[in-house]
Amino acid sequence: MPKRLRLTRRFPVAMTEDGYRRLKSFSKEAGLDEGEALSFLFENFTSVIDEDNLTHRLRLFNSELEARKR
Repeated sequence: MPKRLRLTRRFPVAMTEDGYRRLKSFSKEAGLDEGEALSFLFENFTSVIDEDNLTHRLRLFNSELEARKR
């Protein structure tokens, strides 16, 4: 029987410390490893986000991005 969740893509990812800590926390709470947690979030993206909040948060993140890189 084939696995339902075959992790077929691997890619280098740069994350902020806050983002990585949140991913680790979420994956631990969900009983998943980090790759499985990311797969879950992106496979179910539209049902796990609030579109209005996403737009607002993305705007804030982009406005702070250059300062974070320094």
